[in-house]
Amino acid sequence: MPIKRIMVVDDSPTERAYLESLLKKKGFEVLLVDSGEAAIEKAKTEKPDLILMDVVMPNLNGFQATRAITREE
Repeated sequence: MPIKRIMVVDDSPTERAYLESLLKKKGFEVLLVDSGEAAIEKAKTEKPDLILMDVVMPNLNGFQATRAITREE
């Protein structure tokens, strides 16, 4: 299955904007999320092909969010 939809999870607006620009130029559909909590919810509804997750975020960090997402079917 080819990767078409990528979710970028980062609390930095600068990093999100940079990655969005880079990925869109390469033809990917990009979903932007600013927190681990929001990533869990959006992953359930949007079903991205790939998630680029920041590790250091306030509240729920990237490791915790990734664990929660991978527990879901």
